[in-house]
Amino acid sequence: MRKTLIILTGMLLFAALSIPVYSQTGATVTGTVKNSKSGEKIAAVSITVKGAVTGTYTDDKGNFKLFSIQKPPFTIVVSSVGYANREVNIESSGQTVNVELEPTYVLGEDIVVAASRLPERILESPVSIERISSAAIRNAPASSYYDVIANVKGVDVTTASLTFKTITTRGFNTSGNTRFNQIVDGMDNQAPGLNFSVGSVIGLTELDVESMELLEGASSALYGPGGMNGTLLITSKSPFKYQGLSVQVREGVMHIDDPFRDVSPYHDLTFRWGQKLSDKFAFKIGAQYILAKDWLARDTSDYLSASGSATARVIPVGTRYTDPNYDGVNVYGDETSLDINDATTPFLLGATGGDPTAISAITPFLAGPLPVSRTGYLESDVVPPNTINFKVSGGLYYKIKPDLELSLIGYYGTGNSVYTGSDRYALKDLKVGQYKLELKSNKWFVRGYTTQENSGESYNATVTSQLFNEAWKPSYNPLDPANSWYPQFSGALVGGSLAIYAPVYADVLTQTGDPVQANAAAQEAVAENETALLYGARTFADQGRPAPGSSQFNQIFDAVRLKPIPYGGKFLDKTDLYMAEGQYNLTDVFKIGNVDNRTEFLIGANFKEYVLNSQGTLFADSAGTIGISEFGSYLQVSQRLFNDVLKLTASGRYDKNENFKGRFTPRVSAVISVAKDHNIRLSYQTAYRFPTTQNQWINLGIGGGVTLIGGLPELRDFYNFDGNPVYTQASFNAFAATGDPTQLKVQQFGEYKPESSNSFEMGYKGLINNKLLIDAYAYFAKYQNFLGRIVVFQSSDGTPLGLGAPNVFSVSVNSSSKVSTNGWGLSLDYLLPNNFFINGNVFSDVITNVPSGFISYFNTPEYRFNTGFGNNGLGKTKRFGFNIIYRWQDAFFYQSDFRQGTIPSFGTLDAQVNYKFSKEKIMLKLGGTNITNHYYRNAFGNPYVGALYYISIGYNVF
Repeated sequence: MRKTLIILTGMLLFAALSIPVYSQTGATVTGTVKNSKSGEKIAAVSITVKGAVTGTYTDDKGNFKLFSIQKPPFTIVVSSVGYANREVNIESSGQTVNVELEPTYVLGEDIVVAASRLPERILESPVSIERISSAAIRNAPASSYYDVIANVKGVDVTTASLTFKTITTRGFNTSGNTRFNQIVDGMDNQAPGLNFSVGSVIGLTELDVESMELLEGASSALYGPGGMNGTLLITSKSPFKYQGLSVQVREGVMHIDDPFRDVSPYHDLTFRWGQKLSDKFAFKIGAQYILAKDWLARDTSDYLSASGSATARVIPVGTRYTDPNYDGVNVYGDETSLDINDATTPFLLGATGGDPTAISAITPFLAGPLPVSRTGYLESDVVPPNTINFKVSGGLYYKIKPDLELSLIGYYGTGNSVYTGSDRYALKDLKVGQYKLELKSNKWFVRGYTTQENSGESYNATVTSQLFNEAWKPSYNPLDPANSWYPQFSGALVGGSLAIYAPVYADVLTQTGDPVQANAAAQEAVAENETALLYGARTFADQGRPAPGSSQFNQIFDAVRLKPIPYGGKFLDKTDLYMAEGQYNLTDVFKIGNVDNRTEFLIGANFKEYVLNSQGTLFADSAGTIGISEFGSYLQVSQRLFNDVLKLTASGRYDKNENFKGRFTPRVSAVISVAKDHNIRLSYQTAYRFPTTQNQWINLGIGGGVTLIGGLPELRDFYNFDGNPVYTQASFNAFAATGDPTQLKVQQFGEYKPESSNSFEMGYKGLINNKLLIDAYAYFAKYQNFLGRIVVFQSSDGTPLGLGAPNVFSVSVNSSSKVSTNGWGLSLDYLLPNNFFINGNVFSDVITNVPSGFISYFNTPEYRFNTGFGNNGLGKTKRFGFNIIYRWQDAFFYQSDFRQGTIPSFGTLDAQVNYKFSKEKIMLKLGGTNITNHYYRNAFGNPYVGALYYISIGYNVF
């Protein structure tokens, strides 16, 4: 694939050099554009020659210089979002014009490209779509541009940490969503070793975001695998349009009234510099640095397995004091558990040395299994406290012709974050870079890019904590049992029981002379003190246990976390992604229909290659890198009929992954204009996703002694599933209960397939009196070949009778179950007098036809709503602004491979006020998120999120 990119780069450069540059003969116009109300000069205003492609933008001082090959007289069009357009007649070359634009805002005039890959009014989009502009980001009560998406209808957010947030639409949300595409400047923003976006850890800095477009629901037909439940397109600012230096400093405070973390500061520094050096060449650079102490996952509820499966858990009532096998939800290291009464681990009986008195003393503990877990540590003990995110970006842009641009851009991000997968993972010094070379015109583009991932010192916090315990004091070392944890625990339990048993036995025997009665009374005394004895035994075995933060703790912990899996907790992932892609608008080539209503044709294709490189710490690649190639192509045709009353669009995409059969995904849509600015949309869409790189090739041991393996046959062959069969979980449980090997049932594996869905949607979007924008939708979807996991058990010695200590695997498979989802959404945006506005949305998603026992991971509340009120220009000079948003979501049951449990309903209130110093080009903003400071979490086992109060000052940001 590296050769492919080299060849592509050569082709792009050849194309650039072979196209003659445009000569500068004609007329020059200069001028300034101001706000008619405040007098402030307006940057990034579009200046175009009417009826031509010639154009430019005002710089950061509101000035422009336009060169046109057309000789005067002609007309220029002056336009900017939030202002009424102006036309100015140009009579002579060298003319200077001063233009004042009237502030105004018309709902529904946004232009989007995501819905059809072609520009169109958002009112006429064939599918549900939302657009968030840079102005909306600037005025939102949010601490990050990425958080603004949470205010949109249909969106669910899962917060794994301060900087790792996962979004989805229409259900099936987790920390890290492989059913959702995130595309930044045309590049798939996924971390290739994970197959999902790591929130906004890499990509654009906040000052470089021009817009975000969100496609809700199925979008694979145009954007390929992964778009099962939506696609987010994030577009950066062109340096030809947005010029000058921009700086923003945001300072805040977090963890107020947090019982687990002291009040701490929040720092966010961002800058961007874009400059047009000539009509042909421009560049931009930018960087952002965030530093804060992260929110904590701090649920210490006792969490035990009801059936030995990571996906079938219950939460009993218990604490570390009352439950010897305590497993805290967010306590790590206590996943190590042994039954000290089991025949294979008879530590308790062994501690008696065969002494009959000692055996009598511990009889209350010998009645059945006695599982005991190691003592764990809190998340604050084993995860770096500081969230750090440093992003840097840059780009070079060259206009070969006014409508043909060559660009070379790069985005790099690094820092610390936390992610929830099958365990909690500390992403320490994670590094991801994306680099793209692109040649594009208004009709076509061709691009090549690569994503380079380096896991740095990232580690599994759960496994690292377990191995830390072993490094400090092994659970059992047969060569040194006296210094092993379980023998010490058992010895202390025997000694403690004898200390209670012996005096009671002697006292009762003296009184009654009956040894049977004395034994019964003594054993009853031991039983009455069972909890204290078990906890006392733990205290004894934990003597000398390193205190979190101590030099001994840090020395041992660092030694463990820096060792690669399976000997430590560290990942060595340096997986890369390479992509080549092109698209062509053939409308003017075929010229079907009249000049004002041509049949539109769009074609595109891409080639993608993953190079898995984890050195055996994540994937089954200990023998060398693993390549996975994908190819895709798409075609779209659209036509307006009946004097633009009806627009029909049909598109289809074919994709082939080297490990799976090819997939074709069609989409058909219709937009019916029932009146001016009132449109009904209908669509049928299909979507799919190939199993992710991890679904295919993962080979990873996790907490609880389970090994995650991919679904490809090569993994099952590696573990000899044919020669040493694996048994279903239900049959193994039956065998464990009865000891009857005839209960065992061999697990069968079918063909491993991509997951797919079909959906129908109907929607309406209308604008009333240019004041009220209504958007509503309803959908129905059906999913099949769900990608999930099953737990299977394999004999550790090749015989069924050896299953007392089995190998346990979690295998990626397709489910035969088919489930359906349906939902609806409604949003209202209303413009009030004097720049006031009010908006609100409500939406619902539900899942049906879920078979008993099937884990769907739908993870979506049935009802949610958002409502907002604000003003973007208050006062005589329109310099004040404010925005308030309240969000609420219903309770729901959250399912994951890590933890499962109920998330209560909750609401959050975000607010901000701002003031613009127009002459100085400074914006002051005071705000907060979750300002009521009601700590909540939106996924079970994830952190509790409190308030973040902040003040920011920005230069040249409006």
